[in-house]
Amino acid sequence: MLELFPENESPWGPKLPDAELRYYPNFWTKEEADMLFKTLLHEIPWRQDPITVFGKTYPQPRLTSLHSKERQPYSYSGIQMNPEPMSKTLAELLDKIKTVEKNDFTSVLLNQYRNGMDSNGWHSDDEKELGKHPIIASVSFGEERYFHLKHKTHKEERLKIKLGHGSLLIMGGAMQEHWQHQIAKTKRTIGARINLTFRKIRA
Repeated sequence: MLELFPENESPWGPKLPDAELRYYPNFWTKEEADMLFKTLLHEIPWRQDPITVFGKTYPQPRLTSLHSKERQPYSYSGIQMNPEPMSKTLAELLDKIKTVEKNDFTSVLLNQYRNGMDSNGWHSDDEKELGKHPIIASVSFGEERYFHLKHKTHKEERLKIKLGHGSLLIMGGAMQEHWQHQIAKTKRTIGARINLTFRKIRA
């Protein structure tokens, strides 16, 4: 497994089969990221939905919130979310993302990982509302967490990236068709992380 820790401010893009990936490790300064983390922690209406896995229902192992410009609902893993409006803070984050990625993002799904036991299992962002080959812009604030990727058919193709405070990750091409990703649990004592995934939800 390849494990990389980009340290410079230029985008880093590994050559992956069936995928496009760009990582900006310091897209926001530490001071900006600190302020945005605190703002999002307190202004977002966080919720914890039940999720059903293999016939059993559990509280989802993280907090979530969906916000949109067009108020389109979004469904995944049997959960339907009706969005809140896009706040001023979220709109400003999107404006900065558009300086490097011109995609017409309409919505943002936020995840709050409260500690190391909060997680997000193996999945692809391939829901029909996102269309074929969606572009996903993933923003991280707070505690660093490892982002794992694996190819669906070429089992040897795996990647692990430590997503830093104030970083931006752009996933594009056919990535959601051919790859899965996860945020795994860790027994280390760590603080909270807020992740925002901007996407275009189609009617």
